[in-house]
Amino acid sequence: MKPSIDTILQNYRLLLNSVDSWFARAASAAGDAVRCGKGCSACCRGLFDITLLDALFLRQSYDKLSPSVQEVVLSRVLKQRDALQLAWPELSPPNIINFLTDEDLSRLMPEDDPTPCPLLGEDNLCLVYENRPMTCRLHGIPLVDISGEFFHDEWCTCNFKDDDPLDRADLRWEFRKCFEDELRIFNEFTGALLNQKINELDTLLPLAILIDFEGFDWKGWWEENSGKFKNGGFPDTHSSLVLRD
Repeated sequence: MKPSIDTILQNYRLLLNSVDSWFARAASAAGDAVRCGKGCSACCRGLFDITLLDALFLRQSYDKLSPSVQEVVLSRVLKQRDALQLAWPELSPPNIINFLTDEDLSRLMPEDDPTPCPLLGEDNLCLVYENRPMTCRLHGIPLVDISGEFFHDEWCTCNFKDDDPLDRADLRWEFRKCFEDELRIFNEFTGALLNQKINELDTLLPLAILIDFEGFDWKGWWEENSGKFKNGGFPDTHSSLVLRD
């Protein structure tokens, strides 16, 4: 029996909680070398991609905001959507970006984009903090597995001004297991949504607010568009985008 979307979201929350626990331990071990904290939004700038599962998770939190706050966020999102559509005329629901080339993605997501995340409040706090995407929870500290394997060897420029965190064993964690668990949960999610287990389907964070998870014909859309998508997924775990049981 396939797990329900609600069960999948519950399991994903547990995984995100474990990421938060790692970050809290690592930041505590690093002391003053890590400046990440409440009210800091230095990294909450520009466009970035999130998984379709993160988009649903985020959307659930957005839907609980007051109507007046939703209106402000939606106005920002639509402004960004309109700008994106000038550069990407084919942009249309459900706003999936995986068929774009790397060059297209670099053009859409320039590294020097100062635009604040549309989900930042006037106090610089995240309006959907409890449901923020995985990438937001991982940012700031390098991602080095307990085995020594590097998953991301960069860190926020506000952190580690005087030392190299890549050599610190107390910052390491079971990142390979974490990402394998993330992929397994994502496969379950796409299996429930599309009736196919897919390794990777992403959108841009602003566009996530516009995705209709309940009324959209996901299975029909996938049957029509599956051939357009490039391969994706976790290295050494799965070799194809569509996994068949």
